[in-house]
Amino acid sequence: MISLDKINLNFGGFELFKKVSFLINQKDRIGLIGKNGGGKTTLLKIITGIENPTSGRVSIPKDINIGYLPQQMKLTNSHTLKEETVLAFEKLIKLQKRIAQLNKEVENNKDYHSIGYLNKLDKITELNERFNILGGENYEAELEQTLIGLGFERSDFNRPTSEFSGGWRMRVELAKLLLKKPDVFLLDEPTNHLDIESIQWLENFLKNYKGAVILVSHDKAFLDAVCNRTIEISLGKISNQKMNYSAFVKWKKEQSEVQLAAYRNQQKMIDDTETFIERFRYKATKAVQVQSRVKHLEKIDRIEIEEEDNAALKLNFPPAPRSGKVAVKAKNISKNYGNHVVLNDIDLTIENGDKLAFVGRNGEGKTTLARIILNELIHDGHLQLGHNIKIGYFAQNQAQLLNENKTVFETIDEIAVGEIRTKIRDILGAFLFSGEDADKKVKVLSGGEKSRLAMIRLMLEPVNFLVLDEPTNHLDMRSKEILKDALAKFTGTILIVSHDREFLDGLVNCIYEFRNKKIKQHLGGIYDFLQKKKIESLKELEVKSILAANEKGIRQKKTTSNGISFEERKDINRNISRLEKKVEKTENDIAATEASIDELNNLLSSSEKLDDHSIFDNYDQLKAKLEQTMRSWETEHEELENWKSKKNW
Repeated sequence: MISLDKINLNFGGFELFKKVSFLINQKDRIGLIGKNGGGKTTLLKIITGIENPTSGRVSIPKDINIGYLPQQMKLTNSHTLKEETVLAFEKLIKLQKRIAQLNKEVENNKDYHSIGYLNKLDKITELNERFNILGGENYEAELEQTLIGLGFERSDFNRPTSEFSGGWRMRVELAKLLLKKPDVFLLDEPTNHLDIESIQWLENFLKNYKGAVILVSHDKAFLDAVCNRTIEISLGKISNQKMNYSAFVKWKKEQSEVQLAAYRNQQKMIDDTETFIERFRYKATKAVQVQSRVKHLEKIDRIEIEEEDNAALKLNFPPAPRSGKVAVKAKNISKNYGNHVVLNDIDLTIENGDKLAFVGRNGEGKTTLARIILNELIHDGHLQLGHNIKIGYFAQNQAQLLNENKTVFETIDEIAVGEIRTKIRDILGAFLFSGEDADKKVKVLSGGEKSRLAMIRLMLEPVNFLVLDEPTNHLDMRSKEILKDALAKFTGTILIVSHDREFLDGLVNCIYEFRNKKIKQHLGGIYDFLQKKKIESLKELEVKSILAANEKGIRQKKTTSNGISFEERKDINRNISRLEKKVEKTENDIAATEASIDELNNLLSSSEKLDDHSIFDNYDQLKAKLEQTMRSWETEHEELENWKSKKNW
């Protein structure tokens, strides 16, 4: 469907992408992964045409529609929720208005046998058929189902979008994108502003979707549930495997060992060859061998390896100071903002050593109750902290509270006391701020780096009760693993407000669900809770039934004549069938060639084979063959699309 061929992108002297090539097929579910700053968002922008590569080409058939959801976007304030969302059906609504206009003209025309009258009847029939094919009869039901699936209530439909927070307005944009049903979804961190129920709804939607999906996410559970193919960007190149994220991580670990062996063997071969060249460069009797070795070195595709951040594995929170048995005792807690009631008559007891999570839809009061526990909000009812309770708090906007004009080192140095001040650089290194990173200004850091820095500040003061509000937002996979491991070893009490299922799994043993201004306790882990919820609501079954009904309506075909004869239609269908088989064969050839190249890469890990020049020659031939086959695929695919355009359904 979409082809990326030898994409290169340079920023000054830095090469972000090096000859990146891959195909996006019709039903692909691709998880795009890699370190923060590795180029994931940039690659999505290149596919959409927002950014251009330094060299290389992106080939997209003319009839392919791309839907792109960036991490940040401009939001409008001039409509109600429903008015804004219905813009997704702009073409459908224009069609509906045109049909209504023609119907009115026909009603007023009494000359039932005139050419104009008959032409209008034909036009109405044609437009009605097109309207039905596009799902016109179901679009309002789809709109409501999508908004409710993403967490909105029907009572929200007539509220101005300006009343919603930034996270909820991002959901509006996601809803519009889903309703447009593009051929390819490009989603950049779509779960950042969603709660657990909405994430599960989006999972089901994407798994049942007929088009292709490319997904950038740091949510491991979401990637595993949706994606069947993983592309990792590392050192400007890609690893492309037909497997979900967890399987890819296991495969990557095995490949890293092979890659490291290949790298060491290659480095030894290069050192030996360079030593030979230097030793015999000026000896006439060795001139032929020297030149042969020089050419051999020039042809080598040099192996690069990515360094691991092993220092981070030793990170721990300070020991928790001793405290009483009860950490928090709350009775009859209520909170309202004007006429809007958020919490009503809540009772809560948290004991020392508890590991619990607050979950539920956004706006149900999770953060509000956390802030009441911190004594940051005025409220009704009684709340008391236990003996010697010392709270450490990480807010959702904690990263934005940092002084942007200070360096990373200064940010920690200003709160460090005693012996800690002599270990600041070691602490920064443990949280992936190594070398010159410590001297960067806070304002140039990414969102994930700021979150890590804010977490370090929290860890420097000994506390026995950690309250963490969405601590994993903007953290990459590696940083989340580090934080989760440190929290698992923490001996005090932990309260986490989060929608990240994989992060909560194994970390908490009690869930408080927020719903309808109340809270309900569920003992057990996060997946125990979700399984109970699935059984109670049968929500997944309902979603699948609605999706199946919608897809059935969309599959309806237009059956009226469009001026093409039966024989012409047969010829068109015959050519489409022939070219589809040809394209499929070419795609299989591409896959086979890529597999052969991978085999040669594995051979290079063997020191016995590195002196065999035929391997390098074969490698170059396969690379050339792959390039030629990719060009053939583009030509065949373009011809196929031309024939399809003649088949005017």
